[in-house]
Amino acid sequence: MRANFRMQRLFVTSDIKANLAIEAEQDQFNYLANVLRMEDGAELLIFNGRDGEWKAGVSFPSRKRILLTPVEETRPQPAPSDLHYLFAPLKVGRLDYLVQKAVEMGAGLLQPVMTQHVQGKITNLDKVKANVIEAAEQCGILGIPDVAEPVKLTDLLAGWPHERRIIYCDEGDAGQNPLPLLKQVKEKHLALLVGPEGGFSEEERALLRSLDFVTAIPLGPRILRADTAAVAAMAVIQAAIGDWN
Repeated sequence: MRANFRMQRLFVTSDIKANLAIEAEQDQFNYLANVLRMEDGAELLIFNGRDGEWKAGVSFPSRKRILLTPVEETRPQPAPSDLHYLFAPLKVGRLDYLVQKAVEMGAGLLQPVMTQHVQGKITNLDKVKANVIEAAEQCGILGIPDVAEPVKLTDLLAGWPHERRIIYCDEGDAGQNPLPLLKQVKEKHLALLVGPEGGFSEEERALLRSLDFVTAIPLGPRILRADTAAVAAMAVIQAAIGDWN
């Protein structure tokens, strides 16, 4: 069932059950009452990443409280996405864009990876999680990707479960077409690894290419920025062997 973009969507942390009112948090109260200027009797859509999407009625039991009462499920909760997105943090601004697009493209886990040439860093994981939720609210996503703590690339690879294949974008690959390489992938559990603005080091490239659970792919004849490469890679993976296929 397609998302309804004519109604306001709001993420809630509470369980959602029919006719069981949920009190809006303080920042949500400000947004609903002062920004959207919703009034008693208004309706919106709520979701929590677990219980599907529901139409909820808005009521004001007092001047400083808003209750959201679920009245009808509009979309059931889909199965969680199994695609893991491994990325070297980018600079502020571009990192926000990268996270938003990963959510839109169906990532089930966001894993920051610290590489030798990484230029960005993540100092506030809660900010990344808030960005994930905002992206889900805006684009109709019901599943909320998990956000993992940053980890060094070498540590990540050392403990990697071999049944999940890593597909990594190799800017030094001599080829241009990733599709033949992707068609050879037989594993159902996948992860996409995208490097930093400066690319992977030669040492990192050699390590990645030495591992039998890693597949290196090119992304065409053009040089792409890291955030553009992430969107392009997720699109081609989803289309060739992911949930678009």
